[in-house]
Amino acid sequence: MMGNGRNGGPINNPVPKLTANQRREFLKCAKAARRRRSEMLDRVREGTLDLVDVFSMSDAGDVDVRRTRVFTLLRCVPGWGFARAQRLMRSLGISETRRVRGLGHNQRAAILEAVRRSA
Repeated sequence: MMGNGRNGGPINNPVPKLTANQRREFLKCAKAARRRRSEMLDRVREGTLDLVDVFSMSDAGDVDVRRTRVFTLLRCVPGWGFARAQRLMRSLGISETRRVRGLGHNQRAAILEAVRRSA
């Protein structure tokens, strides 16, 4: 049977063995990250945080912001929804699964311009 590793060989990255305490700690960290990301998106929905602020937070190294999907972020912008966000992402050639950390300078500028024009 052919593997998916280099040269068709098997892949050798076993799942790490975690203790119950390690697993509990990782789950606690993940839950806190989801909460912080949710709070940030709520602030975008309320209009107390705009995309410029979000991109600045990302540039400052906020891991939770950097891991947020751009599509999810756009859907939280007041006046924007699923269809509008999807249309913009497709027109710019950006995958719906792209995260904030993966946006290039020109992509950010195009998103900011589109949101500014719609306001």
